[in-house]
Amino acid sequence: MRSAGRGRRWLRRCHDDSGALILTYVIIVPVFMLVFMVIVQGALWYLAREAALAAARQGADAARVPGAAPGAGPQAALAFAHRSASGYLLGPSASLAGPSPTGGGNTATIQVTVQGHVPTFVPGLVIDVSQAVQAPAEKFVTP
Repeated sequence: MRSAGRGRRWLRRCHDDSGALILTYVIIVPVFMLVFMVIVQGALWYLAREAALAAARQGADAARVPGAAPGAGPQAALAFAHRSASGYLLGPSASLAGPSPTGGGNTATIQVTVQGHVPTFVPGLVIDVSQAVQAPAEKFVTP
């Protein structure tokens, strides 16, 4: 009888679930945190890309008007990036290409490119974004 009692106690110890919940949390919580961080990093990348695109559009609109100053496009793009996207687009820079003829006729194309960095959670990780907008330069002609 005595050996049967020991066997039952040993069997109860083997099927004891104490610690299983902690082990589950040790495995699941880091996975959820990693998924959450990837989602937030993706959102920051998307916002930085859209902010760079909006800044490039502002720069192209400023550069394409007749009589615009030579640096009006990049200045307008940087002003927009600093004012509206200071938390999403880090270290913005803007450049202007054009006006250059795009074939026959009187049309010219302006291109404004805005570049910057995305804020990251991982130290040392650098994610760059670059967006370019092309627009025809406005030119008024008499009929």
